[in-house]
Amino acid sequence: MSRDDLQNRDNPRERVEAHHQAGEGVTRIPYPIGIRTAVVARTTYLTAHMVRVTLTGEGLAGFHSYHCDDHVKIVFPDPDGTLRLPVPNDRQLLDWPRPFPPTRSYTVRRYDGTHLDLDFVVHNSGLASPWAEALRPGDKVAIAGPPGGRAFPYTHPHYVFAVDPTGLPAAARWLDEAPSHLSADVVVEIDHPDESAYPLATRANTKVHWIPRGALATHVLSLAVPPRTFLFAAGEADALRPLRPWPKADTVIRGYWKRGEADHEDH
Repeated sequence: MSRDDLQNRDNPRERVEAHHQAGEGVTRIPYPIGIRTAVVARTTYLTAHMVRVTLTGEGLAGFHSYHCDDHVKIVFPDPDGTLRLPVPNDRQLLDWPRPFPPTRSYTVRRYDGTHLDLDFVVHNSGLASPWAEALRPGDKVAIAGPPGGRAFPYTHPHYVFAVDPTGLPAAARWLDEAPSHLSADVVVEIDHPDESAYPLATRANTKVHWIPRGALATHVLSLAVPPRTFLFAAGEADALRPLRPWPKADTVIRGYWKRGEADHEDH
């Protein structure tokens, strides 16, 4: 892909759909990047360890999201309560204030034109999890993006999704949106048995494997899969390292977090 293509933010829906249907390899397709203020419609506990925040409101008008790995940045106030938001510029990008405000990235689980779902792993520390649990209907949330993502086609003979709970929303969205005839193995590394209650679409040609933390790469590499199987992997960065030799043209690997780092991003 040319440099001009990588900078072209026009018509992202059509370009992503064309690559899904007939493209080859992994292609980065950027979107116009906006900053929006949405309103909390509701929060829902999907499991004891995952809460879904559903956003709505006029601020979502013109929101772009066409790929399972799309993510937004939530912009949080500074410790003194000041909310410093980026400003749109004439290049369909954002000019961010300096120093950079507190942000965290979250996958777009679903966007239906009216409501936007973001799923948060629940834990007792960090910036985003306690914040998400404290949200109430009517609260306002500032979100930036999505910036676009790495699109991969629906033309592979088989797909493997190797994720931990942070990668579940992306895998779940693909299961919702990909053509029903496609086959897949979804391998999910979890810390708690009840995390397997996370809702996933039932598909005739898909097998879901719930496995304990620490066994993700070993389990994936033990699967009997055909040549040109596509691998999407997302989760703790070090746990995904053994999967990186997978053929690059057939792979998206994202270290969504890294043990011991508060704000690791590999988007």
